[in-house]
Amino acid sequence: MTIATPTRRAFLAGGVAAIGATRLMSTTALAALDPNSFSGRTFHATHYGPFEAVVRDGRLVGVNAIMELDARPTEMLSYGVMDRTYDRTRVNYPMVRKSYLEGWESGDIKPELRGKEEWVKVDWDTAWSLTAKALLDTATNHGNEAIFSSSYGGWSNAGSFRPNVLQGRLLNLMGGCTNTAGDWSAGAGQVCLPHIIGDMEVYSAQSAWETIRDETEVFVLVGCDPIKNNRVEFRVADHGMYAHWEEIRDAGVRFISINPQRTASDEFLNAELTRIIPNTDTALFLAMAYHVLENGLEDRAYLDRYTVGADKWIAYVKGETDGQPKTPAWASAITGIEEQRIRDLAELIAGKKTCIAASWAIQRAQHGEMTYWSLINFAALLGKIGKPGQGVGFSWHYGNGGMPQGGNATPVGMSQGRNFVKKIVPASRITEALENPGVEFFYNGQTNTYPDVRMIFNAGNNFMSHQQDTNRLIRALQKVETIVCVDVWWTAATRWADIVLPAASTLEQDDITSGGTYSNDRVYAMKKVIEPVGESLPDFEIFEGLADKLGLWPQFTDSEDKMYHIKLAYEASGAAKEIPFEEFWEKGYARMPVPDAARKWTRHGAFYEDPDANPLHTSSGRIEMFCETIAAMEIEDCPGMPVWLEKHEYLGAARPGQLHVVSPHPWFRLHSQMANSERLRELYMIQGREPVRINSQDAAERGIEDGDLVELYNERGTVIAGAVVSDHIMPGVVSIYEGGWPQLDSKGRCNSGLANFLTSTQRTSGLAQASTANTALVEMRKCEDPDGPNMAYHPPAIIEDMEIAAIDDEVLGLERLEALTASLYADMGPGEKMFFERCTVCHAPREVTHYTQQQWKGIVPSMFERAGFDEAERELVMDYLMMNAADAVQ
Repeated sequence: MTIATPTRRAFLAGGVAAIGATRLMSTTALAALDPNSFSGRTFHATHYGPFEAVVRDGRLVGVNAIMELDARPTEMLSYGVMDRTYDRTRVNYPMVRKSYLEGWESGDIKPELRGKEEWVKVDWDTAWSLTAKALLDTATNHGNEAIFSSSYGGWSNAGSFRPNVLQGRLLNLMGGCTNTAGDWSAGAGQVCLPHIIGDMEVYSAQSAWETIRDETEVFVLVGCDPIKNNRVEFRVADHGMYAHWEEIRDAGVRFISINPQRTASDEFLNAELTRIIPNTDTALFLAMAYHVLENGLEDRAYLDRYTVGADKWIAYVKGETDGQPKTPAWASAITGIEEQRIRDLAELIAGKKTCIAASWAIQRAQHGEMTYWSLINFAALLGKIGKPGQGVGFSWHYGNGGMPQGGNATPVGMSQGRNFVKKIVPASRITEALENPGVEFFYNGQTNTYPDVRMIFNAGNNFMSHQQDTNRLIRALQKVETIVCVDVWWTAATRWADIVLPAASTLEQDDITSGGTYSNDRVYAMKKVIEPVGESLPDFEIFEGLADKLGLWPQFTDSEDKMYHIKLAYEASGAAKEIPFEEFWEKGYARMPVPDAARKWTRHGAFYEDPDANPLHTSSGRIEMFCETIAAMEIEDCPGMPVWLEKHEYLGAARPGQLHVVSPHPWFRLHSQMANSERLRELYMIQGREPVRINSQDAAERGIEDGDLVELYNERGTVIAGAVVSDHIMPGVVSIYEGGWPQLDSKGRCNSGLANFLTSTQRTSGLAQASTANTALVEMRKCEDPDGPNMAYHPPAIIEDMEIAAIDDEVLGLERLEALTASLYADMGPGEKMFFERCTVCHAPREVTHYTQQQWKGIVPSMFERAGFDEAERELVMDYLMMNAADAVQ
């Protein structure tokens, strides 16, 4: 470091970093409504809701929900938040895998021992030094594209200063890295739907709930479970739609559920269940379309005015192009639904004001693009899209879909800056990329090549529990030289890493966030409640320290402390127009208005009212029932219209005894988060393992009783789970929640029940390259030889007293960074800066080059709404996107 380059050490020595924190951190929230209550309360907010934390003698002792902000808090808030704060799975100190620590200079790091050997407690300087050296070694020897960020999603905490955002900022300062494209939640939908209906849809606002209550007669849930999935939020849950779902139900709306199993929403909404063989929804909607056409129930005028390509698709439905009419009898054999029921459903939906709500789960299947497309075509055939109380929606189960939109600006994040690496890996293709460096692949209309990944940097993401075929991933990771993980707990991702940087939980640092994915009507202070546990550090300080080691501290921090950036984030929000920051921080939250007009808003309503003045952002401006753009790509497993395609694994192709396994989102977790809450596990686990729902007939045939341990297995792996025998799931199907934490026993079985040891890496199609987690077959038997208790929720073996020599900075080669980055830096334009500050902190695309100009036009309406841009800001960001999209002329 030179005197001219400020350092973090000098900054801290001057005492500047403490200014904002000490002044604001100690304030309380609502000061406890009970005047006799203990006053040591601090406002905080999480994915599970806002709350007051009760602290005694520096220790969190209680979590109090706040009625006026969240009337229906869940057990994840009341039990989980406190449980996991002090759980034995906390990573309390910087850790390095033993062989990596012993061999970091020689290169003999024994990657095959990841997940098996002991960890060594080290100091922060050692951890930062080894991480900095690995980054520089990788970039120098193999190029920045060899650094792969697996930190997609940003679900690790609800704040604006999420670890994946901070990681992106730091890595881009040193030239960037290979990022994921798309995401895990809705990878197929977010790629295909902009071509078909001009918007990503999966992250878009739904029609305001009052329009459903007042206009809808039939509401169809296709694999959709809003009562369960809205228990959590990408930002802060407030469970605002629950009372409104009750109003909709009590107003007489008839709910139909199409699902292999009865769900919480089915119970709550009194839905009529139609059981369907998993992965066959496309066949069902094709057959209903056939019945509609046979009986003249289609809306020809609507097709002519609002769609393109209808005749080509109708010819396919009738069997004119392939010789197979898509009759109810044809679909009955595929879906397991009786012919007459298919006819009845078609006539009911056609004859009533109907809204069709589809889950993200149904597109996490082979040919998932076809499933979404078939729903859209069926609704368009009936002339329903854009009419009040009708149409299609792909986000009713997320972010309190149905709440009116506030259109308010929300707090910004720190800009991630420009990534100079253009290599990508689709989010579900990590294993394939590791196995196939340099191999070409097709994604979203573009031909790419997989990078030669030598280092993985993972911040706030449990990718080891997300990726399919976990055993295959473990083998593929052996070629990677260094895996760094920033996390709070010993998750699967940390256990298979080399260097673990222990992060403080959100309760142990200050942050800011907003509430209501679509309503955007609240800003929340995430105030520091307790001091960091052990030697963990807030994410900002972890990346601040690494930036300091790399000589990038002033660029990373703008030479300011985190509270300075939190205040800037607040000032960018709509709340700042009315409420000063100090007042907001004292209270803990600020409300923002929602316009009255938003309460009557209908999705695609403007398009329906005047398609010429309000065209969709598709190539034609209409709903593309046949899409020339997709057809021209000539993708074998994704034609230009929705057709039925056989699956490589489903009950229609199963051997005797095989079962179809589905892995929905859990009730008591957010993916893998909260799995380490002991009190929550006691509510749902069976003999310490994940529960698996089994039809009573399937259980009886295998001698399995409720509460038994069972083995689910296929050629990819074996998991042990606890049987929940039920007639609320159809025969031939078993259901085990995703997101479990793994533990391999002596026989190589997952002793905890992580579903992804069973799932396949098969892609949805060559268009989206997305996950097919719900396309998998297994066999099942009673487990007679469990290999001891489940140890997934215990820390690994740790060596705490190993003598470690200090690392000389000269060995790290830190001077190499200047040569790497000297030619890279350029000033960011205002549109680029706003995109990375306001758009990439949410559930939206992070890289402009991943989408075409036309696709961006379809993505930005909902993205701009969440970002709260005014017209001038929208224009600046749009100009940046158009100039840098995948098909822009450079």
